[in-house]
Amino acid sequence: VQLQACGGGLVQAGGSLRLSCAVSGRTFRSDVMGWFRQAPGKEREFVVAIGWSGGREYYADSVKGRFTISRDSAKNTVYLQMNTLKPEDTAVYYCAFRGDKSYYYRYETYGYWGQGTLVTVSS
Repeated sequence: VQLQACGGGLVQAGGSLRLSCAVSGRTFRSDVMGWFRQAPGKEREFVVAIGWSGGREYYADSVKGRFTISRDSAKNTVYLQMNTLKPEDTAVYYCAFRGDKSYYYRYETYGYWGQGTLVTVSS
């Protein structure tokens, strides 16, 4: 499995960005896709997760109501729409695949990672 993430950039506070993560290789309905982020000097933190076959979405409290995850099954691609961005959203964002459904918020449960894409939100 390989992940290709893109879509980061520089945006002013209040603006929007959309990240995408394309998955190639063999996937299973039970797979979980997650997004994590890591700001300088901080630990990697959970942002959002979704079941690969659809279904429930899980959001960190810090992004709930502002970020939306979606999936295009035909393209094997997951999107992270980020609205009303804040300076504290500045981080490298990573997509991750094949996590544990019960521990979707724990980065160590994911077996595959994208290369990371930098999101910078200016105040």
